[in-house]
Amino acid sequence: MTLVDTGVRALANKLPKVISPRTHAIIDYATAGSFFVATALFWKRHKRAALGTLACGLAGTTVAMLTDYPGGVFKVMDFPTHGRVDVGMAAGLEALPRFLGLGAPGWFFRAKGLAIAATTGLTDFNVHERTESRGRSRRVQDIA
Repeated sequence: MTLVDTGVRALANKLPKVISPRTHAIIDYATAGSFFVATALFWKRHKRAALGTLACGLAGTTVAMLTDYPGGVFKVMDFPTHGRVDVGMAAGLEALPRFLGLGAPGWFFRAKGLAIAATTGLTDFNVHERTESRGRSRRVQDIA
């Protein structure tokens, strides 16, 4: 993990959690879309970069579709687990340019890794737990 990525994560952990699950879903699908656009742009000159962005776009779309949040289709994965997957994706994007031996296109992967790390750090992944606990306490009071 690079020093810049570590700095972004440390800073994001101290900032308020201002991104809701719905906003996070929008950002996820936009990020996946940007990977698909990059695939088309890299295709003629950088096949390895194009294949890497295609794989990242497919992975991002799959994770978004499997998550239990607004915008999720199959709702197999809970939202906090999605956050842990995002952390892994951000770290993987930092290492991918070296792994694929990319030169100039490596900036795109590093920038996306930083963006995903920042988004993850600013997202409130516990919002479901708080709303569920509030709902349970109200039900218990209504019954009593």
